[in-house]
Amino acid sequence: MRRTVFNEDHEAFRQTIREFVNERVVPFYPQWMEQGYVPRELYKQLGELGIFGIEVPEEYGGAGESSFKFNAVITEECARAGVSFGGSSVHTALCLPYILKYATEEQKRRWLPHFVSGELMTAIAMTEPGTGSDLAGMKTTARLSEDGRHYVLNGAKTFITGGVQADRVLVCCRTSPPTPEDRRGGISILVVDTRSEGYAVGRSLDKLGLKASDTAELSFTDVRVPVEDLLGEEGRGFEYLTHNLPQERLGIALGATAQAAAAVRFAQEYVRQRTVFGREVASFQNTKFVLADCKADVDAMQAVSDRALEALDAGELTPADAASAKLFTTETAARVIDKCLQLHGGYGYMTEYPISRLYADTRVTRIYGGTSEVMRSIIAKSMGL
Repeated sequence: MRRTVFNEDHEAFRQTIREFVNERVVPFYPQWMEQGYVPRELYKQLGELGIFGIEVPEEYGGAGESSFKFNAVITEECARAGVSFGGSSVHTALCLPYILKYATEEQKRRWLPHFVSGELMTAIAMTEPGTGSDLAGMKTTARLSEDGRHYVLNGAKTFITGGVQADRVLVCCRTSPPTPEDRRGGISILVVDTRSEGYAVGRSLDKLGLKASDTAELSFTDVRVPVEDLLGEEGRGFEYLTHNLPQERLGIALGATAQAAAAVRFAQEYVRQRTVFGREVASFQNTKFVLADCKADVDAMQAVSDRALEALDAGELTPADAASAKLFTTETAARVIDKCLQLHGGYGYMTEYPISRLYADTRVTRIYGGTSEVMRSIIAKSMGL
């Protein structure tokens, strides 16, 4: 079925991204996976290409686009090639919305031009050891100094995508303790300079998938953060975090859908080339039926994702709708990619084949941005259950 979600501008942009991925990413991706991160030079190249400035207003060096569809194109093209741009998706899809909505004019002028160029890379630090999805349970604290000029930050974070190479990290912390009546109150967001004394990057975490995306543990020991680097108002951090969750979860849904579509394409190509018992694998009825089921699943995923994408651009995507899209697409992608890997036989288990990378990479989509269990709870609550 013909998709109607993209226009000519999106498709021209798609061609640009596809050429960039094929020339600047695919040849080097195995090396980046082995080292566990992409080179900083890639981020500068993405900045030159305009990737980081799509949604940034023109006065700060961006293109001023309000649509999320250009980001969707990037997601689809990376999945199509079985690669990623490292931690850049966190930079644009997670960190940027907070800066655009809650930063002061002074902060925007200070950060955004370098954000757009790729000279200043960002990450966001929410999760802590032992807390997982329970953000209200965070223990990292920031105490205002007696003279009121800076916060003193102490604590630790884990699973921080882009945390190794980030120049600024949006650190979620407690500026006041929770109360029995309100566990979510007292949380603030500080935009921390990673060069600060007492700021430390711990282990670079070795993950099942997303091997070219650096993920780190962070620790803060009496880190002095100027009050000018508080994002938004003190104590309203939890409210800010929940505001961006629908877009974050839609981004994950779009990625899962694109990964599943790529898996079907990889499997189609493979079964036409591989012979078993003197016949192409594609000629067996089982192969045809499996791929037909996968194609139908991807069509359904695409319809859900496209509808949610249109709703986001229209300002109508609810938390429950985003949760539903994420739950359906990530769970379905897991089944589709597993079937496509099975059609590759033993070669599907080899990391030199992109299907194996998709299999590993897609597993986390049912965990981050809220687990599938959390998504079910949100959906059930919206149903009055």
